[in-house]
Amino acid sequence: MFHLSANVKKDRSMSFPIESLPPRVRIYDTTLRDGNQGVGINFSLNDKLKISRQLDAVGVDYIEGGWPNPTNLSEGRYFDLVKRDSLKAKVSAFGMTRRVGISPDKDENLRALIKANTDYVTLFGKSWTFQVDRVLEVSREENLRMIRESVQFLKGKGRHVIYDAEHFFDGFKADSSYSMSTISMAEQAGAEELVLCDTRGGSLPNEIYHIMSEVSSQTSLPLGIHAHNDRGLAVANSLFAVGAGATHAQGTINGIGERCGNADLIQIASNLALMGVNTGVDISKLTRLARFVAEVANMKQDEHDPFVGVSAFAHKGGIHGHAVGKTPEAYEFASPTIFGNTRRVPVSSQAGRASVHTLGNELGFKLSRSDPAVLKILKSIKELEAEGYHLENANGSLTLIYAQALQKKISFFRIVDWSVFVSESSGRTLTQSVVKLHVGREDIFAAAEGNGPVNALDKALRDALSSGYPEVSEIKLTGYRVKEIDTESGTAAKVGVYADFSHRNENWTTVGVSMNILSASKLALVDGYRYFMFKLVSRRRISSA
Repeated sequence: MFHLSANVKKDRSMSFPIESLPPRVRIYDTTLRDGNQGVGINFSLNDKLKISRQLDAVGVDYIEGGWPNPTNLSEGRYFDLVKRDSLKAKVSAFGMTRRVGISPDKDENLRALIKANTDYVTLFGKSWTFQVDRVLEVSREENLRMIRESVQFLKGKGRHVIYDAEHFFDGFKADSSYSMSTISMAEQAGAEELVLCDTRGGSLPNEIYHIMSEVSSQTSLPLGIHAHNDRGLAVANSLFAVGAGATHAQGTINGIGERCGNADLIQIASNLALMGVNTGVDISKLTRLARFVAEVANMKQDEHDPFVGVSAFAHKGGIHGHAVGKTPEAYEFASPTIFGNTRRVPVSSQAGRASVHTLGNELGFKLSRSDPAVLKILKSIKELEAEGYHLENANGSLTLIYAQALQKKISFFRIVDWSVFVSESSGRTLTQSVVKLHVGREDIFAAAEGNGPVNALDKALRDALSSGYPEVSEIKLTGYRVKEIDTESGTAAKVGVYADFSHRNENWTTVGVSMNILSASKLALVDGYRYFMFKLVSRRRISSA
């Protein structure tokens, strides 16, 4: 069981019903199903298996594997393959009540749920008269029979049934008597948990609280909340639901999902931990999980995401950076380490000496605030930013600025000449790069072909450097981004190129700025390799001392 760190204090709000919070809330993840319904997201079978392992390692209680309908063979394979991992989390198959006019044993979707062979099945049904009348187009009595017979069928096959009451809050506001009859029918049929869904995401926290309280007073079954984010309130609604009696919270990692997404489980688990509620989730692993899911989903994580974003604990303003250097509590409600994140004090044109000093210590440089190098570094940064350099997220370039000001060796090589050629022949585009480097006392020539100009240049640089620094071949170029700086100049605008590198467990970013995109790329690549060599030589010096 994960225990909250002692330095985390319970977050007590006068407006939140904190005293009614349960000691334990189960976390139900639906990233693989509801998250996969987000526009631009399409998890492969392998993606789903990898995410499942990460969710299990963090400590979620339930993993919703997806909808094993007969037409989706990949979903069925997931349930077969995930069993091999022997996860501690309970894997649940997801599906809907039987179709109209057919018995459960003849319903292909229900049969697919059984075939998935999971201990748990999550079944959804209609709770809102509007949905029953206008979408299903069946009598309200038939809808109740569909719920009862479907739950009974699954229970008869030995499954634990979690019943998701779709559109429950809309249904309750329209006709509370009927919406209550739907979950009562699920309970009578043998459902073990009732999850109330704000499917359209249109409810307010006070509505969620009062309706959940009402339902809680009329059932002995555990209640859950499934909130969507169409009003930006999914997390707040989930927390208020817990305050009203819910002991089960559903959502997705990073809040991905249809339309505006689902409740973000990262934020739910983190907030509940701060409020003293045990979720079973190791929140120190949440930053890594959030970034992993974003990478697999092929989406850029919002750097300002609460708790886990790269800039969630970034203090750019000089006054803020100075205060945090003295006492982090000045501008941080909790330590970033609790969530597996890190504090950043980006240095920019807005920075002062205190920020330069604090960042220097974070980068591994030991210097006092009175060190003359501090003012020199600050001057260099402001001059570079005036040229269009944005250094906040370029830790590699910043390290080189500090090292140069402190008279450390950073010029391990010099580019004497370089060129890139692009030609087309017989419909094939060929890109080549030739570089001449001065390394030590000799000139080294290298040539390489690439998939594009930057790739060719990168390969040529690596080939030239690897003779003296063989470790360079192990470096991965993990990201490449171009940012237009002077947009009013059109095609003559300056561009900033950001290059992301990784080597084993270390990651760094460098930036180059020029009127020419290839020149900017060259500057970023050169700084990327210089940073690596600086760190490599520094480590060698320490180990030999």
